[in-house]
Amino acid sequence: MAKNTEILEALFQRHFGKKADKIDKMPESGSNREYYYMACLAEDGCECVGTIGKEFKENLAFISFSKSFLSQNLPVPEVLEISDDSLAYLQTYIKGVSLFEYLESHRQGDYSPDSKTVEYYKKVLEFLPKFQVKCSNSLDYSKCYPRKKFDAQSIMWDLNYFKYYFLKTTHTVFEEQSLERDFLTLTNNITAVGSDYFMYRDFQSRNIIIREDGQPYFIDFQGGRKGPLQYDVASLLFDAKACLSPELRDELLDFYISELKKYTEVDETQFKKAFYSVVLIRILQALGSYGYRGFLEQKPHFLTSIPPALQNIRYLIETEKLNIKIPHIKKCLNSLIENQELLSGNSEKTVLTVTVQSFSYRRGIPYDSSGNGGGFVFDCRAIHNPGRYEKYKTLTGKSPEVIEFFSHEPQMAEFVDLTQKTVALSVKKYIQRGYSNLSVSFGCTGGQHRSVYCAEKTAEFLKEKFPEINVVLKHLEQEK
Repeated sequence: MAKNTEILEALFQRHFGKKADKIDKMPESGSNREYYYMACLAEDGCECVGTIGKEFKENLAFISFSKSFLSQNLPVPEVLEISDDSLAYLQTYIKGVSLFEYLESHRQGDYSPDSKTVEYYKKVLEFLPKFQVKCSNSLDYSKCYPRKKFDAQSIMWDLNYFKYYFLKTTHTVFEEQSLERDFLTLTNNITAVGSDYFMYRDFQSRNIIIREDGQPYFIDFQGGRKGPLQYDVASLLFDAKACLSPELRDELLDFYISELKKYTEVDETQFKKAFYSVVLIRILQALGSYGYRGFLEQKPHFLTSIPPALQNIRYLIETEKLNIKIPHIKKCLNSLIENQELLSGNSEKTVLTVTVQSFSYRRGIPYDSSGNGGGFVFDCRAIHNPGRYEKYKTLTGKSPEVIEFFSHEPQMAEFVDLTQKTVALSVKKYIQRGYSNLSVSFGCTGGQHRSVYCAEKTAEFLKEKFPEINVVLKHLEQEK
C-alpha cells in the first residue's frame, strides 16, 4: 500500500501543485483495482480519486471511454493525471451516494422503493441509450479489454465462469455434455440478437452515484464493449440485492424502451422476446462472480447476493420467461433454487462485524474500508467539551475523570441513548440479511474526549446486546 500511495501522491502533486494531506483507501469493489480518496484540506475543491489498476489495457479502456463520454457531455469521471506506465491515474471525485445505498435507505417495507428512488431509476434509464447509441460510433473499440465485442467467445467465458465457480463450488450435479450443448444453444440465441451498440457491461446500482444535486453520475465502465442493447438494462433491473418487484421491473423496462426509441428504431416485441435470455446470461455471470469472490476469495460480502440472485432465477422459471430450449441448464437452475442452504444464505456462515471508531473532524470523516460503503457518522460537537478545562486537556474519553465529567451531563446520556437505539435497528436488520460489515463513527473536534467516550459506550452496548456479532473498536486520533 505504501508504494501505491507514494505513486498517487506524486500524481496529486503534479496535477494540483500541492501535497495531499489526506489519503484514505476507499471500499473494495468486485475488481482488483484500488481506490483512494485524496485531498488537500486547505484548498476547497482540491480533491480526487486515486486509482491503482493492475491491468494496463483495462486502464487504457477506462481512460479512452471517459474522454469520449465527456465529449458527449455525459456525467462520468474525468481522468486528471496518468502515471508514465498507465497503472495509476487520478479521476474526479463527486460527492453523493450510490443508487444502491439510496435504494436501501429509502425502501418502504423490505422491498418497495419510494417514489423518489423510482424517479432516480428513470433518470438513469434516460441516460442509458445515450451511452449505448449516441456514443457508440465515437468510441475506440480497439481499446476494449479483454474483448471488443460481446461475441460467442465472451458469452462462453461467462457461462464457463458460472460452471466452474458456482456450479462446481456448490457441488451441483450436472452432466457435462448436456450442459455444454445448452450453453451453445443459449450462446447462439444471444449472438442472434445483435451486438452493434455500446454495452456498459456492469451497469448496476453500485456503479451509479446520485450526486448532491440529485443527478446521476456513472463510474466503472472499463469493461465496456460492443453488445446487445438488452444487456445493460437487464443488469440494472435484475441487480440481485436491489430486489426490485416484477411490477416495477416491467414499468422501468417499458420506460427504457420508450427512451431508447428516441435514438434508434426498436421492435418492442422482438426486444422483449430476447430480453429474458440476456437476463439469464447476466445472472449466471453474476453467480460465477459471487462464487469466485465469495467461496474462493472468501469475501462474504459477495455471498449475501446469492439468495436474491436465485430468487431472480426462480422468477424466470416460474413465469416461463425463458422461451428457449435449454433443458439441462433449467435442470441445474431448478436444483439451485431448491437448495435451502444457498437460499437461506447459511452457506456463508457470516458473522457481522461492527467497527466502532472515534475520529477528529479536523482530519475529515473517515471512510468505511470494509466494503460495505457506508454506515453511521455521529457528530458529538454539540455536547459540553471537557477539553475546554485545563485539568482534562491531557486526558481522553477513557479516563475515569472524563467519564465522571460526562456522568453529570444529561445531554451526553440522551445522545448516547439515541445513537445506540439507532445503531441497534440497523444491526438487527444486518444480521437478518446476512450482511458482513457495519461502520459506526463518532466525531468531535479533536477526537480525544467526547467521541472516544461515545465510541467506548457504544462498543460496550453492542457487545452486551448482540453477543453473536464481532465488535471492533478503534480510536483513530489516539492511535496516531
